[in-house]
Amino acid sequence: MHEPKGRSVPISGPRQFINDLIYFARQVPSVPVSRAINVSSLFDARRNHPARPAWATLFMKAFSLVAAGHPPMRRAYLAWPKGRLYEHPQSICALAVERKLDDNEDGVFVAIFRAPEAQSIGQIQKAVDDYKNQPLRSVGYYRQALRVSQLPWPIRKFLWWSTLNVSGFKRAKRFGTFGLTSYGALGAESLHPMSPLTTTVTFGPINEHGEVNVRMIYDHRVLDGAYVARRLGDLETTLQGLILDELSRGESYAPRGDAPPSPHLLKFADSQATVEHNQPLR
Repeated sequence: MHEPKGRSVPISGPRQFINDLIYFARQVPSVPVSRAINVSSLFDARRNHPARPAWATLFMKAFSLVAAGHPPMRRAYLAWPKGRLYEHPQSICALAVERKLDDNEDGVFVAIFRAPEAQSIGQIQKAVDDYKNQPLRSVGYYRQALRVSQLPWPIRKFLWWSTLNVSGFKRAKRFGTFGLTSYGALGAESLHPMSPLTTTVTFGPINEHGEVNVRMIYDHRVLDGAYVARRLGDLETTLQGLILDELSRGESYAPRGDAPPSPHLLKFADSQATVEHNQPLR
């Protein structure tokens, strides 16, 4: 009887990016801390807000507000030329985003959000929607990640290592100060997501009573468990306080105060002109 053979499937750019991320994440002595919190007080205000923000948007801003008052949450361990800690002046969130690729397959990208604590909830949600829905090659950060993923492994390894270990400023700019990922909308939760960042926040499904398990995975070279546990308590307080207050005001997409008009993405019209003649990035 003839035995059918399988096929060889090339590794796509997004999959290569995740493979490289996991390689360096395995070098981080990460530990998870979990806390059950209640967000039922946000249900009506979130539903009535003009942007109808995703829960990830609310957790992103809440964490950034907590980190604004607790500088250790914005620190990272750098290994070269000797071990030291770098503290960034603001939070930068690396959000895991699932979206369509050029061939309509699903892929996971990392979207960068700069200073969420200084942006309105509506503005952050607008950037989330753009990251998910704009043409793939029109987003500069995606395009750069795919180009790096096409390089030979020795070059990619050096670029990743040097960015994570040499310059704290470049590390924060390119990879963020904290990560955020969730399968809650799919009815599942991640127990210990891997990341090279100092902290990564994840949460599971939110039940009808507003109860949800929130985990913070932290780099033990930078933070300790008791400190992280207290910040999870601060996260719940911020969601039930400042975040609820802003949702109740019903602000739309306009930025707050003198916040920059678009700190998250390149202008799509400008970036699209750069890639009109490029081949599809895979």
